[in-house]
Amino acid sequence: MLEYHSIAQLVNAAEEQGLRISDIVLQDQAEAMERPAEDLLQTMRNSLSVMRKSVETGIREDLRSAAGLSGGNGFLMNRYANADGVPLSGRPLAGAFCAKALTKAIAVAECNACMGKIVAAPTAGSCGILPAAILTMMEERGASEDQAVMALFTAGALGMVIANEAGIAGAQGGCQAECGSAAAMAAGALVELAGGGPSQVAEACAMAIKNQLGLVCDPVAGLVEVPCVKRNAGAVMCAIAAADMALAGIKSVIPVDEVIAAMREIGEALPPSLRETAQGGLAATPTGQALKQRIFG
Repeated sequence: MLEYHSIAQLVNAAEEQGLRISDIVLQDQAEAMERPAEDLLQTMRNSLSVMRKSVETGIREDLRSAAGLSGGNGFLMNRYANADGVPLSGRPLAGAFCAKALTKAIAVAECNACMGKIVAAPTAGSCGILPAAILTMMEERGASEDQAVMALFTAGALGMVIANEAGIAGAQGGCQAECGSAAAMAAGALVELAGGGPSQVAEACAMAIKNQLGLVCDPVAGLVEVPCVKRNAGAVMCAIAAADMALAGIKSVIPVDEVIAAMREIGEALPPSLRETAQGGLAATPTGQALKQRIFG
């Protein structure tokens, strides 16, 4: 049985059997839950379907949150990402893959802010990152639904280790615990979908977290909208960069489990004002305070 306290354990178990991390996780979960593997696969297919639908909701032009802080940006990014044949000045700078991943990350996060149905992967505040990575691989690189579903098991296993060893709540460890964890999960999923091995999954996970260390949780007016939506966009780009580096053969000097331990220590060191209390950071700026006053009086 897997314990989900070490990513190194997941990698070693997979490599010893010549399998992907997702394969050993599916086997382990089916045994632990005493359910057929096909049942678990169907549950994950259902989650993937919700992710698709949340993108569709999030790119609507008329979408707006009750507070008025979110909505419409998914539409704008989608229009920009699909601006084929326009002059150079109107083409996405990072190319179609990144632009469409950004679209999906923003769309899902705005769907959440507007009370739509999402998959908390691993949290509602970071819900756009993993779907953006998985769905863009399907759309742009031809990953099949079966491959995407299996990659979600890998992502889930990474998230379980991070949750057990560091935490995934902004109130506990800042936004590094939410968007940082989601970026790590997405980076690992991307590597597996691109054909990388278990050790490369671990390297991508480490590099994604390293680039989000210290990220504070400072929601304006205490709502999961500003800056959360755009942090989802930034985090999926971080995940893509980490995955590409790992696939290129680049390794994290600090092992992934030590990176996770560092994230926990940093989260514990953050002052309460920067851990989802809306008392510091962007929430405490003059504009942030004015928006709070406008919304709540």
